[in-house]
This record gives sequence, C-alpha cells and structure tokens, in this order.
Amino acid sequence: MRIAVFGLGYVGCVSAACFSSEGHEVIGVDVSQEKIDIISSGKSPIVEPGLDEKIRVAVSSKKLAATSDYKKAVAKSDISLVCVGTPSQKSGGVTLDYIFKVAEQIGEVLKKTNHYHVFVIRSTVPPGTLEKSLQIISNISGKKIGKDFGGCSNPEFLREGSAIKDFYNSPFTIIGELDSRSGDALAEIYKSIDAPLVRSSVKVAEMIKYANNVFHAVKVIFGNEIGTVCKKFGIDSHELMDIFCMDKKLNLSSIYLKPGFAFGGSCLPKDVRALSQLAKMNDLELPLVNSLMRSNKDHIHRAIEMVLSYGKKRIGVLGISFKAETDDLRESPMVEVVETLIGKGYDIRIYDRNVHLAKLFGANKEYINKKIPHISNLMVENIGDILEHSELLIIGNKNKEFENTINHLDSKFIVIDFVRILKTIDNLRAKYEGLCW
Repeated sequence: MRIAVFGLGYVGCVSAACFSSEGHEVIGVDVSQEKIDIISSGKSPIVEPGLDEKIRVAVSSKKLAATSDYKKAVAKSDISLVCVGTPSQKSGGVTLDYIFKVAEQIGEVLKKTNHYHVFVIRSTVPPGTLEKSLQIISNISGKKIGKDFGGCSNPEFLREGSAIKDFYNSPFTIIGELDSRSGDALAEIYKSIDAPLVRSSVKVAEMIKYANNVFHAVKVIFGNEIGTVCKKFGIDSHELMDIFCMDKKLNLSSIYLKPGFAFGGSCLPKDVRALSQLAKMNDLELPLVNSLMRSNKDHIHRAIEMVLSYGKKRIGVLGISFKAETDDLRESPMVEVVETLIGKGYDIRIYDRNVHLAKLFGANKEYINKKIPHISNLMVENIGDILEHSELLIIGNKNKEFENTINHLDSKFIVIDFVRILKTIDNLRAKYEGLCW
C-alpha cells in the first residue's frame, strides 16, 4: 500500500516509520524543510526511543521518503494519513485550519487524477471534522464522496516515550469508516498489527480519543484528590490505591461506564457528600469530588427537560427504585423526577413490581412519607394500568419486564428510556428516545 503522511510531528513521524517498516511505501509531507532533511538523512526529527533506527532502516530500504511536494505525494498514494497539529484556541476549542488546508490540497490533486483515494484523519478532532473535510475535497475536486474518494477517522493512541511499543501493542485499532470500501483500504495497512480491529461509524471514532484522554485526566485528578485526603490523615495513599486497583469487578471495569441515568441509592450520594464534607472540615479543596453531586443533579434536570419537551400530561413511570431488582427508594433519582412532574401538574402513574406498598417498612416507608407522601395514589398494580393511562412512558430502571413491554407498544406511545434497557430499536413501533444516546 502507498501512503502519504501529512505532518511530520510526533504522530506523523511514528506513523510513517512504523508503517514503512511493515513494508508499505510511505511519503512524509511537511512544510518544514528541516524535518524533511533530517528524515531524508535517515534520522528522526523528534526524540523517541527506537525511532531513529526505524527511520534509518526505512529510508535506506527506500520504503520511506520525505518531501514538501504534496501534489507528488498524493498522486503516488492510495491513502493520505493526516497527522497535522490541532492546537488549542484561547477559548479552549481546537484549531482545524491545518486539517482543512490538507483537504484543500488533496482536493486540488484529485481534480487532476482518476485513482480512488482515501482521506484519513489521525489527528484528534471533534465529531464532524471528517465530514467537513470530505466536503471540501469534493467541492474543490468535483469528485463524488464515496464514489471517487473515501474517508476514515483513525485516531492514534501513542504515548510519548513508548510510542513504538504502543503502535504494535495497542488495546485496539479503530477505523471510523465512511463506507466499507474506505474501511477495507485502511484496514489493509493494519493487517500485520496484532491488535483488535474495531470498525465503527466516523463520529464514534472521532469522539473516542476525547473520551479516552478526558477519562485519563479524571483518573489522575481522582488519585491526587484521594491522596490529598490520605496525607491529611497520615494514610499511605499508594498502599490504598494499590488495594483499590485490585478490584477489577467494579473499580477498574466497564460496570459504571455506561451512559444512562443519574446515580442514587443509599451509598453513593451519602459517601460523596461525606468525603466532600470531610475535606471542607480539614480545609482541603477537592474540586472533582465536590462537582459530582452537582453534575448528577444536572443530569436529572436534563432528563426532566426531555420529558417536558413533549408536552404530554399523562405520564407512566416504569421503575422508581434506584436500580432494578431492589425495592430501595432512598435517594432514587426517579423520586426527584416524579416530584418535579407532579409539581408541574402532570398526571402520573407508577409501576414497579419490587416496590409493594403493603410490604414497605422501615427506611423505605419513611422515605416515601417524607419525600413523596402521595405515592400511594400514584402506584398501580400492573403494567396494563400504566398503558391504559399514559401517553408517554419513562423507563426508570432495568427491570426486564419493561423491555418486553416496550417491544410490543404501538405507534401512539412515546417512550423515554433513562437507562438504555433496549440493545436494539430496529423493530419498535413506538417513538423512542434515550437520555444520553
């Protein structure tokens, strides 16, 4: 495969060196003559263990060359990997000018050529960037997107200091493809790399790098804030976090990383508030921990606004306990949803087979009496009563019987799913909307 790599910075150099070492013909393109000269001499313009040797071997075997002539590079290539910078603006947004400039250049070349070419963005960019880039290419070249040329998003996951190791030992390679033809062409250059190959929609691939890096930032801040509290109380924070990381079932897992509804129950809200208060009492600032309850409440408000936006007054709530297979109503976010809707004059009915009024006692009974004392007038005995009453249904937890109910609804119903109880909605007749998907 013949590859043009635009941008010989960190990502571009590593990509060019590694792909050329896998037997592909690579032409690096950059506006810096200094970088071009360094690579042409068989050396690396950046410091990265093992990169000098890879470039030396690739250049000497004529698998890697560098130039400022983008026209020649694109004309001789099947794929263009765009690795140019996307620096921050003062507002915090990213500058995409360099991406779009490359798109313009490729459009100029494709206007005068007839071979199918795939435009691939490796740089970290916001969702929608590839779509706009392909339109630029089409406008300039006069060629049709998906017919005369293709496009993919292929974000990199390379850490400085271990980039070559990361290239060959990635947890996954993701190809966000415009179409299967584009994806097939890009997949070809990864066929010798021993890593799971994931083919997705373009916007998923564009977004995943942000999700990765922001989550890494969250983990760093979380570790530091826990360490701050530990130091105050003379606790060995490294010992604590070593034990914390032994839990692969919940702490280091995908269990809580599913977009859905707000957290609730008797533990999470209470303990988040307790740690925040403990920090305050000891004059410690924990911005991340302190933001959690506010963010959780904002998510509940988003859910309520979604319901209000439909203007339907007769609402059926399926599931009011804070999660399926429990009768615990303490700090259930659904309680706040119901309270708010009642306060705005909505006609509510609630069904949850795990919450039986006759069997409620202790903390649950007390919670109902304090939070929603009129719940006895809202609860119904079966789902049929909900369907007879309601125009709009809210799915509040993942009780399995709700899934069967949704699948058999006709088109007159609106369903707002807070928890993503359905894996697929292809055959649904009811109007269906998810909270954050």
